[in-house]
Amino acid sequence: MEKVVIIPTYNEKENIGAIIEAVINLDSNYHILIIDDGSPDGTADIVKSLFSKYPGQLFIEERHGKLGLGTAYIHGFKWALQKGYQYIFEMDADFSHNPADLDRLYIACVDGADVAIGSRYVKQGAVENWPANRIALSKGASLYTRMITWMPVKDPTAGFVCYKRVVLETINMDAITFVGYAFQIEMKFAAWKLGFKIVEVPITFKDRKLGASKMNKGIVKEGILGVLNLRWQSLFKNYRKRVSLTPVTPIYPSQDVLLEK
Repeated sequence: MEKVVIIPTYNEKENIGAIIEAVINLDSNYHILIIDDGSPDGTADIVKSLFSKYPGQLFIEERHGKLGLGTAYIHGFKWALQKGYQYIFEMDADFSHNPADLDRLYIACVDGADVAIGSRYVKQGAVENWPANRIALSKGASLYTRMITWMPVKDPTAGFVCYKRVVLETINMDAITFVGYAFQIEMKFAAWKLGFKIVEVPITFKDRKLGASKMNKGIVKEGILGVLNLRWQSLFKNYRKRVSLTPVTPIYPSQDVLLEK
């Protein structure tokens, strides 16, 4: 019981069975935790119908109502820590993240990273089948985040990540404030500020073929204002103390340590 992949869902009936099968068929002994926010399309029922096929590998936590991506992952992280997992992954249900790349993120953490990010915007990373306006929005958000926060991560909004257990044990997840895609930025920012080693692993991100995107104007607004808030807190408040459960001495001498593979 070493690795668990957390997949949040809301109306993913077209994808959920296939993504579960693809992850388990990697034959790398991944467990899967689905966090379903009361999908009215029956996503949770599909997951539960697969329990007998994947005993001891597939789990679900059902929540009432659409409570947000960030809170779904926080719920999953706490569950995974309680169960004793050492490597905790997050990924989308819609195949925009290639399940085969889970092994590459895992290897990056085994080789020394504390956080391994599946990155679209490092060398050899790519995006496929995304409309031009989404690419421009994503790249613009990444550049904006780097300029405001100074965080040396080229794909700060990425949602394909492997965390070593120690990172999630150290971060005070109750102090993480964002619930949309800005959550992804804040988790990376917290890990960086606490001195953990971040590695970006190049991936090819593919737009979903089935189901509907969850992106909306509120998520974009949260990202713009949230990045400014993170920078404000890091300049004028003791951000490291707020997001750490225990006093932390940075693991690495410089918080600017970032490897690109």
